[in-house]
Amino acid sequence: MSALNTKVKTFFDGYERVNAEFEVQRIAAFYADVFMFGDPQGAQSVKKEDFVRVLPRRKDFFQSAGLVSSKIESLETSKLDSKYVLVKATWKMRYERSTREPVDSQNSTTYILSAVGDSFQIVFQLDHQDLMKKVQDLGLK
Repeated sequence: MSALNTKVKTFFDGYERVNAEFEVQRIAAFYADVFMFGDPQGAQSVKKEDFVRVLPRRKDFFQSAGLVSSKIESLETSKLDSKYVLVKATWKMRYERSTREPVDSQNSTTYILSAVGDSFQIVFQLDHQDLMKKVQDLGLK
């Protein structure tokens, strides 16, 4: 594994961990002060302070759907230049409800990371599916 791939894996190991623990400020620390977010509906710039305000509602939505874990299954890394890295990630989200069998959902996200010191910050995140709609399509909401 190249040094870049190792650094990216370390970054996403931490990102996966803070998402599991759902510590809002620690999640926000993985993002630039302003970043781009895109999904099938379009793209928009997001201020970190606004993102921090939305995260608890997002957590409530997914918890009420039965989300118990989000784990990275794969990472594909491409160096764009000396500062930016493109990362394609596949996430496995597991939903468990007492009334049905567990449901696993595979989701893809592309990130552009900006090098900051010895680590990175997310400056662009593209969710390739509408996660809230997918939860509804799976019959979880």
